[in-house]
Amino acid sequence: METLSYLTQLLDLSILGAIALGTFGGLIIGALPGLTATMGVALLIPMTFGMTPVMGINMLIGIYIGGIYGGCVSSILLRTPGTPASAATVLDGYPMAQKGRAGAALGMATIGSAVGGLIAAVILATLAPQLAAIALEFGAPEYFALALFGLTIIASLSGDILKGAISGMLGVLIACVGADPITGALRYTFGISGFASGFAFTPALIGLFALSEVFTQMEKFAAGEIVSRKIAGRWPTWGEIRESRSALIRGSLIGSFIGIVPGTGSGTASWIAYNETKRASRTPEKFGTGYAPGIAATESANNAVCAAALIPLLALGIPGDVVTAVLMGGLMIQGLAPGPLMFQSNPDIIVGIFGGTFIATIFMFVFGMALIPLFSRILMIPRHILSVSIIVFCFIGSFAINLNPVDLYTMVGFGVLGWGMQKFGFSQAALCIALILGPMMESNLRRGLLQTHDNVIEFASGPITQLFLLLTVLSLAWPMIAKRLASRRSATSQD
Repeated sequence: METLSYLTQLLDLSILGAIALGTFGGLIIGALPGLTATMGVALLIPMTFGMTPVMGINMLIGIYIGGIYGGCVSSILLRTPGTPASAATVLDGYPMAQKGRAGAALGMATIGSAVGGLIAAVILATLAPQLAAIALEFGAPEYFALALFGLTIIASLSGDILKGAISGMLGVLIACVGADPITGALRYTFGISGFASGFAFTPALIGLFALSEVFTQMEKFAAGEIVSRKIAGRWPTWGEIRESRSALIRGSLIGSFIGIVPGTGSGTASWIAYNETKRASRTPEKFGTGYAPGIAATESANNAVCAAALIPLLALGIPGDVVTAVLMGGLMIQGLAPGPLMFQSNPDIIVGIFGGTFIATIFMFVFGMALIPLFSRILMIPRHILSVSIIVFCFIGSFAINLNPVDLYTMVGFGVLGWGMQKFGFSQAALCIALILGPMMESNLRRGLLQTHDNVIEFASGPITQLFLLLTVLSLAWPMIAKRLASRRSATSQD
């Protein structure tokens, strides 16, 4: 009965209005390239000072959920990831939009985001303390093994394994630029002080996917190639939804698991979910061509992280990702100390947060579906005007993050690099994965070896580490196994 009474507080129109406002604002922020959910939550924390804890925290959670979802809009329509979490959505979302099915792509992304968010919210409400305890078992070796497993995605995402490996190694090398994570010594900066902290990730991402696409479209326009601008349909077909069911469940569970592990995030979850969905598919060749399950997997995963990342924050007082670290500041401003005692001393606020996460996810679905026709109209803008607009957004988004002119050079440099990779068949996705996971792998490898005094056997002795190392070996071997099985099936059918 107490739980029901705590949930009734969410029926207050002022609380519902705050959640709706936060979700809508987060959606707009996420849809604009370079403006992340982290930035939105951080900027709007002062608005919660005069609010009750339930109202203020739920508004910030709404911004978080809306911001992560909003990134898919520019990813699908402009090949410009609105947030790092939506980078993987580019792979199938943009090709589907280019086929004249922007509405269907946005619809599939909205459905995937809602399913992932709701499944993770159920997990949050039922298993928070128990699952958060698992996260405490992750140390440096476990994080290293997880990152190494993530890097093996490169083999699955690249049609040419050699070019994929080259792209991945280039990404790892680029990720080494800046201060050494252990000693602090500067590496590969060539005396440029602006690169002391490495390449800023969001400007690099904008250049790699957005600016490079502008260069490619300019090249096609100069050659007289015409790209279809028509828009057909607002929703995915029932067949596509049925075909995406397993991708939705798989992405939601992967995103929930990744969200529980502190320090990973939505970007990692979406790439792993995309890879595992492609690996499990009977038609992996369709991925990357505008295939609905590819969108469903990435969007369900990155939105599942939102609710799941609250589990270690609320149960242990450990932020699950960067956004929940900012949310932790919002909780402390309200005079709340997240952790096990909060479940006993403030059960009304805990239940309010659980219920608010459900409501924010529903608002995200409603706003997303309602705005699909408006968002889709972007593709009706003439290509030359749209290209100029994308370039302007690229520069504004890259500069607005840190107000650092060096980020503009980073964005342009990665734009040229991405254009060259696209032109010669190298995988931009593989480079992106390496940029995300390379620093995580290196820092945890070195930290773990320092802790074990360079004893590799002790470093790899944990059961979680061994599990991920085994998955890494299987992931590397799977393309060869699949090729062998396909050749056997072919020979059998010929016989």
